[in-house]
Amino acid sequence: MSLSSSVVALGYVVIESAQSEAWRRFGAEVLGAAVDSDGKSLQLRLDDRPYRMIVIPSEREHLHSVGWEVRDAASLEALVSSLESAGVECERASAGEAFRRRVGDLVRLRDPSGNRLELFHSPLLANTRFVSPAGVAGFVTGDMGLGHVVMPAPNYQETTAFYEERLGFQLSDRMRLGTDEDGAGGVQLRFYHCNPRHHSLALMQAPHPAGLVHLMVEVPDLDEVGYALDRCQRGEVPISATLGRHTNDKMVSFYMKTPSGFDIEYGFGGVRLDVGCVSTSEITSVSDWGHDFSVGFRK
Repeated sequence: MSLSSSVVALGYVVIESAQSEAWRRFGAEVLGAAVDSDGKSLQLRLDDRPYRMIVIPSEREHLHSVGWEVRDAASLEALVSSLESAGVECERASAGEAFRRRVGDLVRLRDPSGNRLELFHSPLLANTRFVSPAGVAGFVTGDMGLGHVVMPAPNYQETTAFYEERLGFQLSDRMRLGTDEDGAGGVQLRFYHCNPRHHSLALMQAPHPAGLVHLMVEVPDLDEVGYALDRCQRGEVPISATLGRHTNDKMVSFYMKTPSGFDIEYGFGGVRLDVGCVSTSEITSVSDWGHDFSVGFRK
């Protein structure tokens, strides 16, 4: 499959939740998103798109789907044709459903671990300027998309092959945590890029009760991370990991718990890749410093 017909960016995430009011407060007061509602779902806006996160009503707290952007209509058709030829079931959304997502066309499918995906092209742009209610200067999105997601992949080998061979993701590096003295065992992760962001997707060899390990959003300077940490503490939002710098993408960030149980990483300074010249490696430590995840388990 040619790179022109593969995924080019993380577009959005859709979340199922029974806690719309908690999400409204969290989105506006902690994340710094502009929050809107159509009477049913919430739309959390971070840039010139009408939304980057949608919260839909549900009796459970769980990831509904992840929206992946392709370059244009021809790229989507080529990708869907390739998927269907490989036996992947694809469902074409109606024109009305695509419009409600504010995209030109939309196709739904699942990966081998059961995660729901939405492939789309031609996102509509908002007709007003983004203004953060919390005073955030902006978020690093544009051609690199929303940020990154770390998704559970208990069916690990088949799922990693699906993203590499069927959707065109490129491997950035591997991670193995909790190995024995011979370097065996442990939990495996793979990090993938589809644009210069170090990774837009990571797959973790484990299930997760919320269907999403974490979502990363990036801000343009370190002070914005500090301001967000202050807002998190003022709002009594649980911290899942302290401030730290990651080993692979060099992001300086902290993690906080969302109303739906997965984490949001709020970071600055992620690595930008020369996508034509990436040398992969395997790492065994999450961070150079900081990122104490034990705080998320303390009462």
